[in-house]
Amino acid sequence: MTTAVGPRTWSRRHLLDVDGLSRDELETILALAVDMRNVRAGREHPSLLEAETVALAFFEASTRTRISFELAAKALGATTVDLGVDRSSVSKGESLVDTLRTLERTGVTTVVIRHSDSGAPHLAARETGLRVINAGDGVHAHPTQALLDALTLREFFGSLDGRMVVIVGDVAHSRVARSNIHSLQSLGARVRVAGPAPWVADFNHWPGVEVATSLDDGLRDADAVMALRVQLERGAESFGDFVADWRLDEDRMALALPGAPILHPGPTNEGVELTAELANGPRSLIGRQVENGVPIRMAVLALVCGAV
Repeated sequence: MTTAVGPRTWSRRHLLDVDGLSRDELETILALAVDMRNVRAGREHPSLLEAETVALAFFEASTRTRISFELAAKALGATTVDLGVDRSSVSKGESLVDTLRTLERTGVTTVVIRHSDSGAPHLAARETGLRVINAGDGVHAHPTQALLDALTLREFFGSLDGRMVVIVGDVAHSRVARSNIHSLQSLGARVRVAGPAPWVADFNHWPGVEVATSLDDGLRDADAVMALRVQLERGAESFGDFVADWRLDEDRMALALPGAPILHPGPTNEGVELTAELANGPRSLIGRQVENGVPIRMAVLALVCGAV
């Protein structure tokens, strides 16, 4: 079956983070995602992964990431298996490695894993023969979210070179922020993080990252703004004064450059990180982020599995 997808050069067996990817590798993924979206829009579903069995091992709750990976794998012809962690032997005390080795022995070739422990996907890659794609690990990394965010911003601006992207909120507990910093800088953007001092202190030592501890300083001259959810489940103590001091609305966005778009990795807590009017208004690229999830994950699956 012919597709719009051309030949690529890719030698990586896993996608554990974006921090080791070159700009050329990032560009390869983004370009392939556009090809995949065009193929999918034409309702031509290539059987690139017809020999693959992809397991979805989500040890944390997920809607967008899990569903888009499942749709991506099926669109490429793969067999998919949902581990159903709460119904698996994990609930009986089986270790992560033993569970993944069981999947491998039953014929699974690739695992998409989300886990509350930072480093879990790296352990899976080291201790099994599975291809491993990180769908989020603890506060460490969320590579495919960063990739779809990059695609969304690239399509809005045309190029990220020199653009100031501001990440606002609970940066300390955000794996999305960490992966975005790596990918955005690699693609030529400037990055500023902004939030209450305890939530941005660690980033004072990140090369090239600007740090702001007031919303006014954070938003000034921003080309684009990404809001983050307050992550109580990962150690954020409370909302505290966050809503009063840090919630984004149209008036506060006036500090950014005219027309600066707003992004959010989801799930959004409307009224906490940003107002419902802003989340659903003309500035918002949140819906486009969700739409870009499937083609980005199609591209990642195809590349990791060596299908293109």
